[in-house]
Amino acid sequence: MNNPTNFDFVVYGATGFTGKLVVEYALKQYSNGDISWAIAGRNIQKLENLKEKLNLPERVGIIEVDSEDQASIDRLVDQTKCVLTTVGPYQLYGDKVVRSCISSGTDYVDLCGESGWMHKIIAECSDEAKESGARVIFSCGFDSIPFDLGVFFVQEETMSKLGKYAPSVRGRVRAMNGEFSGGTAASMKATMASLKSNPDLLNILINPHALCEGFQGPQQADDSKPIYDEELETWIAPFFMAPINTKNVHRSNALMNHIYGEDFQYNEMWISGPGDEGKAVADMIASANPIGGEDAPKPGEGPSREKRENGNYDILFCADVDNQVIKGSVAGDMDPGYGSTSKMITESAVCLVKEANDLLGGIYTPASSLGTKLIKRLEDNAGLTFKIE
Repeated sequence: MNNPTNFDFVVYGATGFTGKLVVEYALKQYSNGDISWAIAGRNIQKLENLKEKLNLPERVGIIEVDSEDQASIDRLVDQTKCVLTTVGPYQLYGDKVVRSCISSGTDYVDLCGESGWMHKIIAECSDEAKESGARVIFSCGFDSIPFDLGVFFVQEETMSKLGKYAPSVRGRVRAMNGEFSGGTAASMKATMASLKSNPDLLNILINPHALCEGFQGPQQADDSKPIYDEELETWIAPFFMAPINTKNVHRSNALMNHIYGEDFQYNEMWISGPGDEGKAVADMIASANPIGGEDAPKPGEGPSREKRENGNYDILFCADVDNQVIKGSVAGDMDPGYGSTSKMITESAVCLVKEANDLLGGIYTPASSLGTKLIKRLEDNAGLTFKIE
């Protein structure tokens, strides 16, 4: 067995639906011993059963954690370089873990799309993370890696072609096949409950620059109702993940010293097609709540392996600069909410621990911390494709 702090990363929440997928991917990709890792959760019996069922190598550690007990969480954090946590909603279960990582200088990655909680942790803990050397990266799943890195990717291409970054990028979801995660639905519910007790939270949720630590950029284009995209000649509809992805894209820009410009515009919507039919689809998307209602999966539930493997997504990014449009795209080979997400967060943890030695402590986004290195890993290992069109 490894001695303490010798695990490169620990999967916290390993017996949950998404946690198991992370473990399966880590087993497939990182079982040769170059990367040391462990599984953690509150039920030791379930962890042992998982280890046996998946036939995990002996060297994969097991750590029992009581999520209510700070000392138990601290013991987990002390044994690893990076905590990879799938235990959400983070506003309910994330505080103790992230604060323990920050105070001890341990790296941390999660799947958080809860901007209110992220805003709070950034405000309260950024200075301490910089001091302790902990590198914290929120939103390492479908929200917001393909979007955050997609903007970064098309902007880097724009810079290499034109010698400048584009002042405006349009994100356009061309295809998305797969079920929404039960965790996403639970996070949404927790946020709605928080709004009742803290109405000020609404200001954070509706502000695209809410995670920019006081910086307020220009008014952004309205993405709340269907419109016609003249350049693409198609109707576009509101995309339900835009509120979190947009905040992360603007935070990346701010953390990279506003390389895209202080007046940068980012707009993210769903392509519904041309003509009257496209407009009708856009209107339908705009009026539906994709993760509400009785059909939304419960935390711990999710799609079958077949559905995950048949899922996919494809997002177009149009960088508008000097009457030109430079287009890039990001595509994934599995359903976004589970199959692809579990691969993205694992690669984020490995990239952080193995390839980001020069990254200082702080609270980051994927693009501002791992950028090109993570794009390469995702293309090499995780079934994502980044291309210029």
